[in-house]
Amino acid sequence: MALLAFDLGGTKLATAVFNEQGEILSKETTALDKRKGAEVGELVVRNFLSMRDAALLTGNKIESMGICVPGIYRQKTGTVWAPNIPDWDDYPLLAEIKKVADEIPVTIDSDRACYILGEVWKGNAQQCHDAIFLAVGTGIGAGILINGTVLRGSHDIAGAIGWMALNKPFSDDYIKCGCFEHYTSGEGIAKLAQKFINEKSDYSGSLKNKTAEEISCHDVFHAYDNQDDIASKVISICIEYWGMATANLVSLFNPEKIIFGGGVFGPAVSLIPNIKEEANKWAQPISIKQVSFEASALGSDAGVYGAGFLALKYLSQKK
Repeated sequence: MALLAFDLGGTKLATAVFNEQGEILSKETTALDKRKGAEVGELVVRNFLSMRDAALLTGNKIESMGICVPGIYRQKTGTVWAPNIPDWDDYPLLAEIKKVADEIPVTIDSDRACYILGEVWKGNAQQCHDAIFLAVGTGIGAGILINGTVLRGSHDIAGAIGWMALNKPFSDDYIKCGCFEHYTSGEGIAKLAQKFINEKSDYSGSLKNKTAEEISCHDVFHAYDNQDDIASKVISICIEYWGMATANLVSLFNPEKIIFGGGVFGPAVSLIPNIKEEANKWAQPISIKQVSFEASALGSDAGVYGAGFLALKYLSQKK
């Protein structure tokens, strides 16, 4: 038996075939190359057909398929809202993939849900019943596991914590992505550094060889490692926000673990003890002493493992 897993992001599609023990039998990654709308759906379909046929040649029949999508998966309609994929405001992904899936069952879920499920299956949330995956990349989201079940909310939007309100007064800058994400997502980190550089006419630090508009999140972390004063200021602000946000999650949900992942963690993994120290100031005092802060064990593969787990879980429920 084999399981097919897709992890669709804003820039790439990762596809993997698993056995039921969670071992990757094959994997490939395809860049989206600025595809939009139906073009992205066609790419998923094409990769499905290719991986299904390749698996058959090796004697591995695909029995179930899971798909991880970036944004909101609407379970009632089978459609996806994905802000990083143009024209995916209500894309009928389930209907499109079912046209070619034949008898193979298809399960779709949001990336944040898949991240925590991947960690439950083969990562740092194994044996956990209450855990949270804080995904910090281009945007910010949280996969929240409560009593062994992913928290979804009434319209499948639970975990959109980029909109967590952590500063006042309200700014129009928060409308598009939320307060928390505005400051501490990958894009937010770069924009904050750009802002400080533009405000400091005599800046001569390690970021000076790039225009403010060229600076990326990873440039900021590299400068931080070299004691750049603006990068240090930016990362200090991020630690405060990450600490406040995780303190709120701890106080609300009393999890066993908070797991940090996404492209920013990554280079920010070394900051996890600092984030825990900041969270200690804000969180419910008993709960914060009971929770572990950890980096993802699966890194960039958390989504594809989560999609594989979706596929396995469907089969398990049907037995």
